[in-house]
Amino acid sequence: MKITGAVLETCDAERPFSGSLPITVGELELGTPGPSQILVRIEAAGVCHSDLSVVDGNRRRPTPMLLGHEAAGIVEALGDGVEGYGIGDRVVLTFLPRCGECDGCASGGKLPCAPGTESNNAGTLFDGSVKLAREGEPVFHHLGVSGFATHAVVDVRSVVRVPHDVPPEIAALLGCAVLTGGGAVLNEGQLAAGDATVVVGLGGVGMAALITAVALGLGPVYGVDLSPEKRALARELGAAGAYSPEEAVAEGVRAACVIEAAGHPQALETAISLTAAGGRTISVGLPHPDARISLTPLGLVAEARTVSGCYLGSAIPERDIPIFADLWRAGRLPLERLVSSYIELTDLNVAMDLLAEGKALRQIIRFPETPQNGAAA
Repeated sequence: MKITGAVLETCDAERPFSGSLPITVGELELGTPGPSQILVRIEAAGVCHSDLSVVDGNRRRPTPMLLGHEAAGIVEALGDGVEGYGIGDRVVLTFLPRCGECDGCASGGKLPCAPGTESNNAGTLFDGSVKLAREGEPVFHHLGVSGFATHAVVDVRSVVRVPHDVPPEIAALLGCAVLTGGGAVLNEGQLAAGDATVVVGLGGVGMAALITAVALGLGPVYGVDLSPEKRALARELGAAGAYSPEEAVAEGVRAACVIEAAGHPQALETAISLTAAGGRTISVGLPHPDARISLTPLGLVAEARTVSGCYLGSAIPERDIPIFADLWRAGRLPLERLVSSYIELTDLNVAMDLLAEGKALRQIIRFPETPQNGAAA
């Protein structure tokens, strides 16, 4: 079938991307779903820093590649052997399928699935197939999703069904921003009553971590970011305080759980410095592979502090997405406030510039067929 999608042509374009135009929008061919695959009509997709990290070359992927890994949509066709899903279901697309059999899958969410990671790195679907083509030439998949398009074929292990009362833009956010940021709090925070939480880096993932910590209500939550606008929003969303990195250090802010969500080595150094004795520094950001930090080991030993990495919030999507959907439904997780703007596919080069400049949380592509009230299609 013919679809319209946003294709990254190269990982070597220079900023501003609004001038170099590494992303083009046009017509592609999408194959039919094979065994264990489904066809999804995309309703909404979020622009994430992980998309930017491919565009700017920090996370190099094979090109041309149809971008987008945070999306939601409606099931329109089922491949052979697909059970548990039906035509018309609304699904969240998640970017790390799990085979359920490898050591990573046996880790309870702590480690990614090895075959899923391999297919993601190769730009294929889980079974190694490529369902996208342009003028007869293959176009690679982004993290098994390729959600910046009108339709996508994905492995059934890359989706989680949600009720139709969860609007498309909220469902899309559940697939990455909330799983990564909120999952870090829920699965790795180990918070007890009275424990403070600090989030360093208040982009979409960091703000999702902040509002999740607020929703849990166990202790005060603080935000740290260079942007005064993001700090103000953090206060509006329930943070007990919000600081620049320099202010946080000067004020002596300390917490049992500090989450670094900026993907920058200096942010991780700040996060470590804000961690209380006996506390945990949890890094969910994805810096450049060559990035390095300066660390004083004595502080870890003498104060029994822990520094750990956390990929996709150590989440198991089918377990955790319903938890976050319930928190949103109960009015405790104001995910609507994470949406900076609604954009078109043709705005993506500008959107990447805004993200690189720290001027957006989540820019959402909402496709024309998307019901505006979140009702069933």
